[in-house]
Amino acid sequence: MAQLSDDCFAFGGELMTVAAALELLRARTVALPGSEPAPLAEAAGRILAADITAPRDVPPHDNSAVDGYAVCHADLAADGETVLPVGGRAAAGHPLGRPARRGEAIRIFTGAPMPDGPDTVMMQEDCIAEDGGARVRLRPGLKPGANRRRAGEDVRTGSVVLRAGCRLRAQEIGLAASLGFTALPVYRRLRVALLSTGDEVREPGTTPLPPGAIYDANRYALGVLLCGLGCAVTDLGIRPDRLDAIREALADAAAGHDLVMTSGGMSTGEEDHVKAAIEAQGSLHFWRLAIKPGRPVALGQIGRVPFMGLPGNPVAVMVTFLVLARPLLLRLAGAAEALPRTYPVAAGFEHRKKQGRREYLRVRLEADGRGGWVARKFPRDGAGILTSMVESDGLAVLDESVAGLAAGDPIEFLPFREVME
Repeated sequence: MAQLSDDCFAFGGELMTVAAALELLRARTVALPGSEPAPLAEAAGRILAADITAPRDVPPHDNSAVDGYAVCHADLAADGETVLPVGGRAAAGHPLGRPARRGEAIRIFTGAPMPDGPDTVMMQEDCIAEDGGARVRLRPGLKPGANRRRAGEDVRTGSVVLRAGCRLRAQEIGLAASLGFTALPVYRRLRVALLSTGDEVREPGTTPLPPGAIYDANRYALGVLLCGLGCAVTDLGIRPDRLDAIREALADAAAGHDLVMTSGGMSTGEEDHVKAAIEAQGSLHFWRLAIKPGRPVALGQIGRVPFMGLPGNPVAVMVTFLVLARPLLLRLAGAAEALPRTYPVAAGFEHRKKQGRREYLRVRLEADGRGGWVARKFPRDGAGILTSMVESDGLAVLDESVAGLAAGDPIEFLPFREVME
């Protein structure tokens, strides 16, 4: 099971900054124990559990970078053309099979092992084949070692090529395959229990939709985000706004899972019971952040199982997941680096905000015509406007010290592609 230290996320004030919450996540979260081998074909998105050391050189032998002729540079005339007999042929997967002799050229193709002896390759475009390919005329001016790729040029035997904690992408898996690995040690998948709350929430497809009811967008969006992080998700459906029902659901969810995640029910209204249910059977470390959208977001634990309660509005759900839940999940899963990168762009809008609160604005990027980018703000700010997430490229991040923006001011941009796998 995933565990948190006893004083994890201790919080003494009413509102916590995003930076403080992230620092507590970083300092207090304990990664899952245990690992398992994953075949390369099934390892994408998993977290590497141990360093990987190269058992061999890549490439394993000196080889030609071009199609042409392998020669000994000492055989070439310095100030005129050189004519050499062609003594053999080497292609990828078909080496010459003998050392080359001084004074001969070897017809060679890209990727073919360099024969013993030659140290240089002249591109075929710079050569003239004569006598039906029996001889070759080579131009002067070629540097020693030209077009020759050395063994180990990419990877040296014994070097650490992949570090524990990295999230495996196509390039890491390709590198492992180039070294001959068929499987990699990975942390096991996080087991996440996911449920929505709310008497008004209905499963998509429910018809007719009762007055005042809405379809559950949150659970489906969160399920995709969780699966994108490699989690094994248990969908516990929708629970009504009743304290006893939510308490029972949370207790059941904590058994056999590494994290419990909910959406909705985190405010202080009479029909919001998630906070009370957590406090009744566990501990709540924070539940109000200085963030917009998404102030009612909670972190706690049920016994030793971490709990994250996200807001009910769909935009707030996605923003708080990307900013807070994603780093928590990656650290629990054993990832070495959980925070995404942001990029500086220019604001293409004016905006006023409350100081002391971090805001995430939905924006689309446009080229400024001078090699840079301008962020255009989505025209509506509501936390329930899910189309704003569809029609935006990412989030403009305005930290707590900012009171307002003027067009042209520099801002930090968080692309969705950085945080949505």
